[in-house]
Amino acid sequence: MICTRAATLDDASSISRIYNQGIRDRVATFETRERSEAEVRERLNGPHPAVVVVDEAGEVVAFAWSGPYSDRPAYATIGDHGVYVAREVRGQGYGEAALRALMNAAREAGLHKLTSRIFTDNAASRRLHLRCGFREVGVHLRHARLDGEWRDVVIVEALLDE
Repeated sequence: MICTRAATLDDASSISRIYNQGIRDRVATFETRERSEAEVRERLNGPHPAVVVVDEAGEVVAFAWSGPYSDRPAYATIGDHGVYVAREVRGQGYGEAALRALMNAAREAGLHKLTSRIFTDNAASRRLHLRCGFREVGVHLRHARLDGEWRDVVIVEALLDE
């Protein structure tokens, strides 16, 4: 059975391990510098929702979190988000559980929209987001460089108050 809950500071070690796997894999983020447990703890201590997925053994195997879309007050109810799943359990439904739990937590926190950028060739993440009710808004060509190569991203969004 898949269990989701709000992330706590005690989850920082597990989250940093999973996030750093995602950074090393180069399939889901432009980040190139791995994050320490202290850095993750600082982010979890912020005002934006974060959730974890726990497997039957009680281990954190996935997480999703949001952050500010912009520092402009007009965008205060929009969250920019990410979803990460431990390598060893990808494709088993944990990403969907994390994203759906984050959508609920974001709605409860007063956000009206979640958005993100997904590498155009990350078919699994694109399918996941469509399954969870996101729509693809468009593509940013040559959005940024990763390891010296330009990468395109598709913009996704979901309205939470519909």
